[in-house]
Amino acid sequence: MTTIKDVAKLAGVSPSTVSRVIADNRRISPATKERVKKLMTELDYHPNMIARSLINRSSHTLGLILSRSTDSAFSNPFFSEIIRGISAITQSHHYNLMLATAEDYAEEARQCLRMVTEKRVDGVLLLASRVNDELIPELISNNYPFVVVGRAPDLQKCYSVNNDNIQAAYTAVRHLFNLGHQKIALLNGPEEYILCQDRYEGYRFAFREFGIENDPSLVKKGSFSQDDGYRLTLELLDSASPPTAIFAVDDLIAIGAYKAIKEKGLRIPEDIAVVGFNDDPLASVIEPNLTTVRIPIYKMGVAASTMIIDLLQSHDIFPAQKILSSELIIRDSCGSKKKSL
Repeated sequence: MTTIKDVAKLAGVSPSTVSRVIADNRRISPATKERVKKLMTELDYHPNMIARSLINRSSHTLGLILSRSTDSAFSNPFFSEIIRGISAITQSHHYNLMLATAEDYAEEARQCLRMVTEKRVDGVLLLASRVNDELIPELISNNYPFVVVGRAPDLQKCYSVNNDNIQAAYTAVRHLFNLGHQKIALLNGPEEYILCQDRYEGYRFAFREFGIENDPSLVKKGSFSQDDGYRLTLELLDSASPPTAIFAVDDLIAIGAYKAIKEKGLRIPEDIAVVGFNDDPLASVIEPNLTTVRIPIYKMGVAASTMIIDLLQSHDIFPAQKILSSELIIRDSCGSKKKSL
């Protein structure tokens, strides 16, 4: 069996250098890394990661907290795309991912804390944050390394990667106002999620800018699902004063809205305009193509996993809160032929 000493001898380096190459230490030059990795492949050498974890007191594993049940998370393309971005970095740094999901928040928090206290993971990635989040203060008080994908609760100073949901929602609703709509409904997700509160704030900000009073009856809350998008849209369309446009905080909700609108014999965008959020792959396929906010989901995963690994390797991180830009992709569901804003 090939040993680390065999690799080191042929590469002309010390065994400790080979060990640092395996750990992807930044102090090792790219040329040395390439030479050592090539020899590891040629010699079919596989490091004993369990033994390394015992020596280094590191599991070389990151905990991934979805903040949703498995079914609801993986029915939404957002999560598969962000995990794809996370995996691109973790694989290159030889980190494993340990997934934690739960039906309720209390169990999710217990799972996360067990991960870190039992040393099964070196750090944690939280893929959503909640209002009055109890997990984040617990992680901070115990000095556990973690990164939030999304905006952390106010006054909680922690590392995070986010898009500006307030600005993105404002841009989407402003577009509908510019097209002449005034009765614009909001299909929102659970108010416990900070992203839903931020998108609601962006929606309200557009109303204030145009000097129009927001009608509370046009604001509906549900889950991030097609079923709730369908149900809530039927409620709006059956009301005494239905909207002329709908802004949905997730494309899955918007797709549910499409079903309800067509079931009522209405046309998109002639009778009612629809705007979504996230630029789901279906957004450019459904008829009419859905106008939606595109956020850099893959890049968010890359940035978050890079940040947590840098944190674990004691590298300087600046800025601590990274904000990525979004873009309004204008398609046919609003009646405009422009391509983007």
